[in-house]
Amino acid sequence: MTISRLGVIAGLVLAATTASAADISPAVVFDMGGKFDKSFNQGVYEGAERFKEESGISYREFEVTNETQREQALRRMAQRGANPIVGVGFAQAGPMETVAKEFPDTKFTLIDGVVELPNVQSVVFKEQEGSFLVGLLAALASESKMVGFVGGMDIPLIRRFACGYEQGAKHADGSVSVIQNMTGTTPSAWNDPGRGSELAKGQFDRGVDVIYAAAGGTGIGVYQAAKDGGKLAIGVDSNQNYLHPGSMLTSMLKRVDVAAFNAFNEVQNGTWEAGIKDLGLAEDGVGWALDENNADLITDDMKAAVDKASADIVSGDIEVHDYMSDNSCTY
Repeated sequence: MTISRLGVIAGLVLAATTASAADISPAVVFDMGGKFDKSFNQGVYEGAERFKEESGISYREFEVTNETQREQALRRMAQRGANPIVGVGFAQAGPMETVAKEFPDTKFTLIDGVVELPNVQSVVFKEQEGSFLVGLLAALASESKMVGFVGGMDIPLIRRFACGYEQGAKHADGSVSVIQNMTGTTPSAWNDPGRGSELAKGQFDRGVDVIYAAAGGTGIGVYQAAKDGGKLAIGVDSNQNYLHPGSMLTSMLKRVDVAAFNAFNEVQNGTWEAGIKDLGLAEDGVGWALDENNADLITDDMKAAVDKASADIVSGDIEVHDYMSDNSCTY
């Protein structure tokens, strides 16, 4: 093959790659609670913004405010040529399956749910592993030996958080009691700070002094109640330590920001693949937050304990129970 032919081929490859990058038209359909919920949706927003800043490519977006909008929004994005389309939340699984079948040439990424189609990438997390770590920290920080959990919508996914949290707390101290409340059984449970505050105050009245909230925007009320009552709270999904420095013990990190960024970035660079990604501690998909806002609350012994537990989970020496595997909380 001559040098000139090599040059022509290289030029064609470069042109094709450039065209592919230019053709990417990403979109996000946020779920109920809004992109500024300071939790799950906001984590996805931050990942999308990171992609926008690094690539210079803008993205379309839609914030779902009622359940009927999910399928409509996904379909509208696909009709307008968006590709890839990121859907946020397990509740978008059904709508995404329907729409993805209608648009087989469009790439979809579902964050926090599973759709098994050749053009859908499903990203799920081992929330129980991250929850185990913050449960351990809660037990070590508790003076009353009573810790609490406030969940959002009462679904198996949130029970998975609660179960991992309880297992971690009892791993640290078998005498610790764990009190649990769920906010409700409808999607409105994700965005009810007033109810979150009520549940937190009720737990504090019973002797709880550390509460972990896995409740979306409802958690904001839990964190405020902890601040007002001189207690400690634990955030979820995003690093929420900054909300109330000094009363946020830590936050359980669920790297939905990374999932969103990767979904866009992989399509741009040609490495996107359909299938299921299951991200836990070993994959840096979950973790806990330590920064200037909570550094004074985490002692060296506490950090050493959580680091050891994390290593033991990754190695398999500690097996964190997955509630969704058998809908029980036994370990």
